[in-house]
Amino acid sequence: MSSSNKIWLSSPHMGGTEQNYVKEAFDTNWVAPLGANVNGFESDLEKYQGEDSLVAALSSGTAAIHLALIQCGVTQGDEVICQSFTFCGSINPIIYQGATPILVDSEPDTWNICPKYLEKAIEDRIRLGKTPKAIVAVHLYGMPYKIDEVHAIADRFSIPIVEDSAEALGSTFKGQKCGTFGRFGILSFNGNKIITTSVGGAMVCNSKKDKDYTVFLATQARDEAAHYEHTAVGYNYRMSNITAGIGRGQMEVLDKHINLRRGMHTFYERVFKNISGVKVFTEPNSDYHSNHWLSAIIVDPEKTNGITREDMRIAFAKADIESRPLWKPMHMQPIFKDAPYYGNNVAEELFNEGLCLPSGSNLTDADRDRIENAIFDLFK
Repeated sequence: MSSSNKIWLSSPHMGGTEQNYVKEAFDTNWVAPLGANVNGFESDLEKYQGEDSLVAALSSGTAAIHLALIQCGVTQGDEVICQSFTFCGSINPIIYQGATPILVDSEPDTWNICPKYLEKAIEDRIRLGKTPKAIVAVHLYGMPYKIDEVHAIADRFSIPIVEDSAEALGSTFKGQKCGTFGRFGILSFNGNKIITTSVGGAMVCNSKKDKDYTVFLATQARDEAAHYEHTAVGYNYRMSNITAGIGRGQMEVLDKHINLRRGMHTFYERVFKNISGVKVFTEPNSDYHSNHWLSAIIVDPEKTNGITREDMRIAFAKADIESRPLWKPMHMQPIFKDAPYYGNNVAEELFNEGLCLPSGSNLTDADRDRIENAIFDLFK
């Protein structure tokens, strides 16, 4: 089967007006960083997020986490807590700052940071004389973490939360948008996300002071002067006016994309309803509203007559359908094998038995038929 017929896990989905905004950038010669599209994209995101959010458009979600950690005061020798079950972009900025990641297991309801082990990790690090400087809490695959419990713990120990909502734009907890609960919120617009700017991310801030300082750091920390004056180390982390133009067009179809991805999740719930041993990852209760950026399943070979996650992945691959194992936990990664870890084996079991399925908002009825046939061929 040709690659043109391949069904991808999560491919870009243009809405149709993106080129108009990009053309405007060319027509006005605002092709360098900053311009009307950057300002407009930030404004669009601020209105969408609500809660009086202020947004700084940046070059990536990883860059946003880095700048958030800087503003939380993370420096050489500090410690930062993060869930182990995540993408490396959640962890790497901790290393950029010369700090040590303290990794925490997930809980089985949302697959996100476990409140019990979070509390244990904080208490243990304090006992060892190292109060964590920040907590990076992730809304994995669009599913909100246990916000009430996690924030209650963080507040009790006065530790700021960097809310990694890279996968959760449009997800809500008790009606409030993910990315608006922490000291800082992080968004990503990478090519596989629910909307894309090709590459890019954003920082969601609670105050004008935080946004202004984020923009300052992201534009090489240039002080106000006729010449180039610098009193701090800065970074080249600002989003360009061209990529922001793509984002402006994508914002027009964001809610549509969310509905289509949630529709894919409903599709998988129907397909696997009568297949023993396969569980579709879904919200634990009505407080949680996931964008279902990626639909995922857990495969229990003891209940599937021996069919494993890997059997499913290979069957999909033979049908030219992309699927992918869940994130490999950071404490299992060679680069982080020596990092302190608090937990049991929830993250490891999720990695061993979990599979992400095609979830794009641009999948067709014909694509869904192929996916369903591949599943039924395996489980017949």
